[in-house]
Amino acid sequence: MKKKLLSIMLGSAMIASLLSGCATAVAPQAGNDAAAETGEAAEAEDNAGEAAAETAESSDEPVTLTIWHQSVVDTDPVKIIIEDSVEEYHELHPNVTIVQEGIEGEQYKTKIKTAFAAGEAPDISYMFSGGSFVKPYIDAGYLLPIDDLVQQETLDQVLPGMLSGCTFDGKLYSLPTITFLANLYCNTEMFDAAGAKIPTNWDELLDAVEKLKAAGYTPILMGEKDRWPGMYWYDIISARTAGNAAIEAAFGDTSKFNAPEFAAAAEKLQELVQAGAFNDNMMSMSYTEMLEGFAAGQGAMIYQANWIHPAIMDEAAASSGKVKCVAFPVIDGMAGSVTEFSGGTSDGYYINANCEHPKEAVEYLEYLSKKIGTVGYQMGAGLPCWKADGVDTSTLTSLDVESAALMETGTSYIGWWDNVLSAEDSETYKDLVAQVMAMKITPEEFAEAMSKLSPSEFY
Repeated sequence: MKKKLLSIMLGSAMIASLLSGCATAVAPQAGNDAAAETGEAAEAEDNAGEAAAETAESSDEPVTLTIWHQSVVDTDPVKIIIEDSVEEYHELHPNVTIVQEGIEGEQYKTKIKTAFAAGEAPDISYMFSGGSFVKPYIDAGYLLPIDDLVQQETLDQVLPGMLSGCTFDGKLYSLPTITFLANLYCNTEMFDAAGAKIPTNWDELLDAVEKLKAAGYTPILMGEKDRWPGMYWYDIISARTAGNAAIEAAFGDTSKFNAPEFAAAAEKLQELVQAGAFNDNMMSMSYTEMLEGFAAGQGAMIYQANWIHPAIMDEAAASSGKVKCVAFPVIDGMAGSVTEFSGGTSDGYYINANCEHPKEAVEYLEYLSKKIGTVGYQMGAGLPCWKADGVDTSTLTSLDVESAALMETGTSYIGWWDNVLSAEDSETYKDLVAQVMAMKITPEEFAEAMSKLSPSEFY
């Protein structure tokens, strides 16, 4: 996870770096200048506030809620939103006081674990998505299911598929905020010069590779030195050969990885290698070099998440204004569909099972989650997990808008596999993908090795 965050920081100003922790327990000053400078629209905030006011029941009982989070950097849009929400929510609900504390990511993991064990955890806690973090807290009974407390009106505003990462053992524990989506990015100038079509299926992808090579272009840039970029390719190809439902089942019962559809995904990846789709130095190229190379016009395609937008849309980049993002091509005759995506997971906020005021805590959770999802999208923090009707998108790039439109077509999402698998198994998985790309193991050997991983608790 630390590696992923580092890569995001190198490739995008979209996500603030996790630097030093600082705790705050007072409401911020009104009229936050940083929020104004990032383009947060008053209309979006007013709409969120009005919705919260309409849904919350009035009460004279003083209520104090504590929330811990890991957004600590002043330029982090989520930090700005949380701090603003403290004051705004108190204005809407004068009897409710929110006490917030920000703690740096790695320190946060230690502090929240110790606090729950000691019975001193806050009312609302930030939790990382993925099976290796939040599920143990649920299994220990530390977190509260919110099915009976959250309003249906709120749930109706969440985009399809976005609640799956908030649901465990059939119960809803949180609400989504912002998310990221992996897309296929195509340099349209190179495609046009080569007479190639933006691919919608596997055959068209192979045809584009052939035409781009013939025109003297590197079809796909790959930075497999860091191993996770190649993992992204297998993640999405398996979504096309097996489908996300089968992937979820295999995470729970890894013997299911030893099946023709998962071997077929490895075979398709090797088919690209054999077609000369990737740069010759892919095994020694880093993620940063891959991103910089694509921005410099050194390749026609890259498969990555939307955090790369600032780098490839920068005015100084050769790729600026020449890139289109599309859903990864389907593979005819296989189980997956074009509406199944990699990404789509969302870190969120969870209610302490021992919270003294669970109703009020869930009402604030609804308010905060939607505010991060809509205003955060407007501020460039990520893609919304919420319907963003009426949100001013004038400050967003064309790729931001295209990626958000793709998100709205999604029917299911699988998060990055190295966040779903255990830390040890994720390393094994990335090594196996690298061996597939280096043509050192067969697709069948890959599938058999995957079947020996430990089941993930996330599914």
